[in-house]
Amino acid sequence: MLEYIKTPPLRIIYSGILSFACSVASGQTLQHAFSLQELESMMLSNSKAVQGASNAVESARFAVRTAQAIPNPQIEVLNGTRTPRIASSNIDGSLKTMSITQDLDMPWHRFPRVDAATANLGAAQANEAAFKSDMVARLRLRYFELIRRLAEERASKEDSKLMEGIRSRIALRVETGEAARFELFKADAELLNTQKLAQSAQSRIKHARAGLRALVGPQLTETFSVHDFGVELPPPPSIDKVREHILKNNPELIRARAERQQFDSKLKQEKAFRFPKIALRADQDLDSEYKHKRIGVALTLPLWDWRSGPVGEASARLTQSVNELAYQEFSLLQSLEAAYQQYEIAQSQMFALESGIVRQAANAVRVVEIAYKAGEKGFLEVLDAQRVFRAARNELIVARFELASAWTEIERLRATVSENSN
Repeated sequence: MLEYIKTPPLRIIYSGILSFACSVASGQTLQHAFSLQELESMMLSNSKAVQGASNAVESARFAVRTAQAIPNPQIEVLNGTRTPRIASSNIDGSLKTMSITQDLDMPWHRFPRVDAATANLGAAQANEAAFKSDMVARLRLRYFELIRRLAEERASKEDSKLMEGIRSRIALRVETGEAARFELFKADAELLNTQKLAQSAQSRIKHARAGLRALVGPQLTETFSVHDFGVELPPPPSIDKVREHILKNNPELIRARAERQQFDSKLKQEKAFRFPKIALRADQDLDSEYKHKRIGVALTLPLWDWRSGPVGEASARLTQSVNELAYQEFSLLQSLEAAYQQYEIAQSQMFALESGIVRQAANAVRVVEIAYKAGEKGFLEVLDAQRVFRAARNELIVARFELASAWTEIERLRATVSENSN
């Protein structure tokens, strides 16, 4: 069993004034920086996709009213004449016929129909909750991706600025004859590489911004910015508690159970159609001499069609829903295991990088640069130290993003958003 060690809340920070870097990259002045909670609230309030899921719930709610409705009576009124076929002294007169037919909504027809509509409403509500959880999870991933891309852009700009300084020093040493021209060629190549990485980072920022705006909606302007101080990620509960919570409250499982109940009621409804349909009928005929009244019962007898096709179809759908529910439970628990494993791996990597590797690599760069200025180290050793530092720093950025991604997946499975919205 996978064990999880609780840790204090983690703050996903990618260093630097990210909103300022975002505004500089877009050539815009500073404006209001949106937090993750503000973006989530904006999306849930204005997203047409979320509103469509709510409309489906409203439709299912009215479908329950339709299932609960009592059949309306049928009223017939006929006017005509009464003429004898044999000549007689009787006077011809008018003839009027009135009839009322009321279908009886028998319990064996009504209860399965209402139960199926009610289960469909529960499935629609669970589907809305699952859809909101998925949308919020996608928004969080886009948000963390934008934070990551902004951090990568700032790091690449720092590398480019650093290489420009080193390249200028090397050019001066080459002019004075203190260094070989080969070092200048290497410095030029390294500078071009850092500039290329900076340009690529800007392109990735545009892509991440577009993806985030596509989820939130057009009310989020193209020049929006996000908070630069990161997001506190509270550590998730133990995996045993989350597993128990998922089996009881996950909206995807609730939807699957409601669909199973719906198909079970549908099967009962199709079997109930094998029983006769009953209707009460009352007739009255009026002519010039007599008044005729009749009352009786009309039966629809299932003599030829025993609903074998619809019953078999409903039975197959019920079996399918049972199998899908079992698969859904297994799949969600496996996803939970994978998310916790990813969370622990990313957490350990981030702690290792923050506590030692990145700091040691940065110290190595400073020592090598000092030795290079003193003439004790070559330029290639400086480049090697910088590459080690860049690799460690980039791994730290990726580890932070993977930690946030794993936390997002755990929260999606827990469906905390749908619980708060309800």
